[in-house]
Amino acid sequence: MTAQGHSKVDREALFGAFDAYYAPRLDQHGASARGVDWNSSESQALRFDQLLRVREGGVPCSLLDYGCGYGALAHRLVAQGEPVDYRGFDVSERMIDLARAHNPDPAGCRFSNRPNELEPADYAVASGVFNLRLNVGEAAWEAYVLETLDTLAQLGRRGFAFNLLTSWSDADRMRPDLFYADPARFFDHCKRRYSRNVALLHDYGLYEWTMLVRTDA
Repeated sequence: MTAQGHSKVDREALFGAFDAYYAPRLDQHGASARGVDWNSSESQALRFDQLLRVREGGVPCSLLDYGCGYGALAHRLVAQGEPVDYRGFDVSERMIDLARAHNPDPAGCRFSNRPNELEPADYAVASGVFNLRLNVGEAAWEAYVLETLDTLAQLGRRGFAFNLLTSWSDADRMRPDLFYADPARFFDHCKRRYSRNVALLHDYGLYEWTMLVRTDA
């Protein structure tokens, strides 16, 4: 799979490459933070803390987890007794099989890998789905990210949240197969395109940032 310059990302090839990338990690670590290439379950939980700030606290809502992996966010919400109607979506059939096999609440949590089954929820969140670009060119990847943000905006009736690795990372620690984004540039994009109510979180100790876009104010 290759994509150079401003050429459009071949999504089918990309998703196949993702499966190949994650397969050995899942084989080694199973349904866990390490299995989906996070450094630790603690950092994974910290990311969830930021993304979930997009919601109105304590108010029952529906939540779409776009790129849900094996369903870690569903487990967190159920363990905390959160009143959430959870829908998990991932392009990987293997991830969804794992999510369904370990579903913490079959009555309240649904999982799918079929894009045609995606329905709007009160909020949509996406954790880590934009980090791994493999050998896709940066311009093409940024265009893919922006296109996917339009999808999240349509799927989150009251708002959406996402995270990206920060371009303010230490140069000697940046990997060529990952995408690092300028938070100011994306903040401006979200303010102009989606809502006046946008929050940028860049203060939680990881080499990344989270954007909260609220559209129901």
